[in-house]
Amino acid sequence: MSKVDLRGLGVALITPFKEDNSVDFEALSRLVRFHLESDTDYIVALGTTAETPTLSKKEKDDVVRFIVEEVGGKIPVVMGLGGNNTADLASDLKNSDFSGISAILSVTPYYNKPTQEGLYRHYCALSQASSLPLILYNVPGRTGVNMTAETTLRLASDCDNIVAIKEASGDLGQIKSIIDKAPEGFYVISGDDAITTDVIALGGIGVISVFANAFPVEMVWLVKNALEGNAADVRRKMNADFEILFHLMFVEGNPAGVKCLLYLKGMIHNKLRLPLVPVSEKILQEIKKELARLG
Repeated sequence: MSKVDLRGLGVALITPFKEDNSVDFEALSRLVRFHLESDTDYIVALGTTAETPTLSKKEKDDVVRFIVEEVGGKIPVVMGLGGNNTADLASDLKNSDFSGISAILSVTPYYNKPTQEGLYRHYCALSQASSLPLILYNVPGRTGVNMTAETTLRLASDCDNIVAIKEASGDLGQIKSIIDKAPEGFYVISGDDAITTDVIALGGIGVISVFANAFPVEMVWLVKNALEGNAADVRRKMNADFEILFHLMFVEGNPAGVKCLLYLKGMIHNKLRLPLVPVSEKILQEIKKELARLG
């Protein structure tokens, strides 16, 4: 199994759409180049922010292949592959072409709300099926189930190719427990922009960021300085500049807020696929005002 360096800034890349709702590959190319030029450390394709549930299988394959080709091996590409049917996921992990993919990010099963033992066995099955490193993804606000620190640590100890967790529970006590007790070679990545500096101060290795879609240079700066031990100073600076924009970006859901940001920066159409819709005109105008303030 190849190693993957997940330290630093990963961007949870959006999927841009044209006005006719088809995938906008020209805009996707611009976004990938934007991140390569901004020193983003790695790209996450087909995550939550990519509106992956609304993409057909062909579109998912086309988007991943396109991103891999555009990146050209310059930085790692992590692919989102999660769901609530363990057998189907294991089959995909065994049989899919993962050329150019460095690791798999797999969210906890949603809707059917497994027990902790069910979560453990689910990920053990994925571990056995995968030839790539696996990153666990805990986001109870979306899935309806929280994977405890105990379950995460059990998986980290028992499955050699489970190498990290993207933690978006918002529970710093739980995150600290994982970091403090993690076996060598297992890492914690913040899954929440707003607490990135807190997670890094506890010993996390970076963030998979939504905000970085629109502000990668600033997020690279934040993560780099926080990793160098300046978390408190970085937090004060980022809060002063971006606290209002952070709130506005998520107040009507993700990726509606960050797509509005990218639209106002002239990089994409302001299009989402149902059941998601763009932010309201009120929020758009507030985001526009904040962008003007920031220059």
